[in-house]
Amino acid sequence: MSRRIHVTLPDYVYEALERWSDQQGRPLANLGAFLIEVAIVRAIKEGEILPPPEQRSTNPPHK
Repeated sequence: MSRRIHVTLPDYVYEALERWSDQQGRPLANLGAFLIEVAIVRAIKEGEILPPPEQRSTNPPHK
């Protein structure tokens, strides 16, 4: 399932995103969604975003 959100960007970010989407020939929202997805995947891999509670271990990590 996909969900929609509303994002407010500083003018310079919006303008750069618009130029980038034009250069790639893809819609602005599509590029924005892709960039958010890439950032989320990276943050999960680097441990910046914890897994959902049901996927967390109840045991502390062993040293």
